[in-house]
Amino acid sequence: MKKNTLLILTICSIFILHQEIIGQSKTIELEVVDSLFSTSLQENREFWVKLPENYEPNGDQKYPVVYLLDGFSLQNTLETVYNNYWGHYLPHMILVGISNKNNRIKDLTTSQVKMRRGSIMDAETGGAGIFTQFIERELIPHIDNTYPTTPYRTLIGHSYAGLFTINTLFNHNHLFENYIAIDPSMDWDDQKLLKQTKEKLKAKSFKGKSLYVSLAAEQLHMFDEKITIDNIMTDTSEFTLFARSIIDFSKFMESRTESGLNFSWKIYPEDLHGTVPLPSMRDGLIFLFNWYQFKTPERYNNPDTTVGELTELLKKQEEIYLAHFGYHVPPMIEELLNGYGHMNMQMGQTERAHMFFKMNVHYYPKSANAYDSMSGYYETQNDIPNALKFAQKAAELSDNEYYKTRIKELKNK
Repeated sequence: MKKNTLLILTICSIFILHQEIIGQSKTIELEVVDSLFSTSLQENREFWVKLPENYEPNGDQKYPVVYLLDGFSLQNTLETVYNNYWGHYLPHMILVGISNKNNRIKDLTTSQVKMRRGSIMDAETGGAGIFTQFIERELIPHIDNTYPTTPYRTLIGHSYAGLFTINTLFNHNHLFENYIAIDPSMDWDDQKLLKQTKEKLKAKSFKGKSLYVSLAAEQLHMFDEKITIDNIMTDTSEFTLFARSIIDFSKFMESRTESGLNFSWKIYPEDLHGTVPLPSMRDGLIFLFNWYQFKTPERYNNPDTTVGELTELLKKQEEIYLAHFGYHVPPMIEELLNGYGHMNMQMGQTERAHMFFKMNVHYYPKSANAYDSMSGYYETQNDIPNALKFAQKAAELSDNEYYKTRIKELKNK
């Protein structure tokens, strides 16, 4: 895996260097902070949106969306994971972070309580239904109407937001395909949601849905060093109820494969409640998109793999994406198709290079860079008429001076 990952990074580096040569004719704002007045919440609610690096305002590509609860406090965490893993592990996606800095407990808790862990609850509670209504009827439609989205959505929540995430899966699962619940507060209201989900799992199919749950275990022994992950389920104290509820929920989910839910969970023995979001998002997103990673990368990298075999591999990858996304998606992101083309050119594998460049033009017909790469290929083959034709197409798609210069150079050959 390390060897394949290094080669993929090399391929992407080739693409990035090529992009730097071309440069950018204009700056596109990829991250915005916005707000929306919610009739459900009767208040303005802030959120941020981060668009993928390959986003083009006039392009026709659409993207899956990740919605992050506690979006402003966890923004750097999600962006760090996403920026590090998009490409081979994750598709290009739009990220949306929802603010929960005001009325957080009310927004995210699933039922009203007066007491919590032996203390009176001063904050309002039990507003998850109204907050879900805001997400479903106002925020998602706004994002879909403003940005090039697809209906393939992921929801991520930590602590109370993890409770909200699991509640959304079991009571509103038409909204999202994927769910990551990080250290979720499943002990809430005498484990009310935990008990309800056990009943729902018996009666309802969750085929096509995925859930990843995490538990931070470092704090277990901070109250009593005798408590470990191995003996915690025999403890009856209030302190361990939080962790016991997550373990109980996760083991139950793990045992009910007939529900059709794609489920995984993990204990993080060296993480605290406040540090566990980073590894949980990393592992959770890779688990949710495990099917996205293209299969047998060593065959793409092997110079003995024929063009016919490569074409068949890409066709199968496209079928996998259609089965999961529910709509047609190119079998590779543009960066990888282009990168493989340039890598094969450097290796003298011109037939393979031509196939990748041709695929790139086919799948990304509005990309000036795809046409420019094909132009470069024909130039190396001393086919100037075709090189000029593709350079002119690139110039039609972009007003970047680079493409105009390319046309002049080719005409002078």
